[in-house]
Amino acid sequence: MDWLTDPFEADFMQRALIAGVLAGVNCAVIGVYIVQRRMSFFGGALSHTVLPGMVFAFLRGVDIFWGALGAAMATAFGVGWLSRRREVGEDAAIGVVLSGMFALGVLMMSQVNSFRDFNALLFGSVLGVAPQDIWLGLGVTCLVLVAVTLINKEIELSSVDPEYSRVIGARPNRMRTLLLLLTALSVVTAVRVVGALMATALLITPAAAALVWARSVLSAMMVSVGIAVLSIVVGLVVSYHYDWSSGAAIVLTATACFGVSWLARVIWR
Repeated sequence: MDWLTDPFEADFMQRALIAGVLAGVNCAVIGVYIVQRRMSFFGGALSHTVLPGMVFAFLRGVDIFWGALGAAMATAFGVGWLSRRREVGEDAAIGVVLSGMFALGVLMMSQVNSFRDFNALLFGSVLGVAPQDIWLGLGVTCLVLVAVTLINKEIELSSVDPEYSRVIGARPNRMRTLLLLLTALSVVTAVRVVGALMATALLITPAAAALVWARSVLSAMMVSVGIAVLSIVVGLVVSYHYDWSSGAAIVLTATACFGVSWLARVIWR
């Protein structure tokens, strides 16, 4: 037990744990919708398109949360607007926005002499978690959970039968845009803990592992949250003892959970 508890005697590890759990809950809940709607590509795109916003905030001395949030929101609105045009499909819209935003971020990074300044932004760092990150994460968590509670049925209906939901006035396009915005918020909270390049793993992997077993959206969310929290705790403990990258350790733990879940499902069929 000491091996598990000793890392969290340090204040910075306690902050990392709280921020990580909050981010994991956000991503795990929203991730179920994303995986169900086959929008995983969008989730992956978000974790890359936040890069220019983060770099801009870093260079200006502003909290990177706000830079990442601005870039994520711009991505969500941009993809939502482009995908509603008949000339551009959703996958093409995501590809265009992803490549453009990521290239812009790399260009901005190239203006700085050393890429080491951006290691924490790209790959995450438990040392970078500050008290304000916890409060921001808590606010986003409350917002996501309240929104999901209020519009869960509308999102599910628009996912299964968008035409019927349009007939009864559920406005599937509006629900989809709202889901994109909630996804953007969730991914941004994960950036500080696992980094921009791996934030999508917290969004997709726990949800994918949960949906292997779950028979309802609610049960999938509960299992997904459990896997995300387990990945955060194990990843932080392992990174502390072996001096590994915290983001990589968390993502690999989540990937291992998916592998075990999938293999167990195959064996038990």
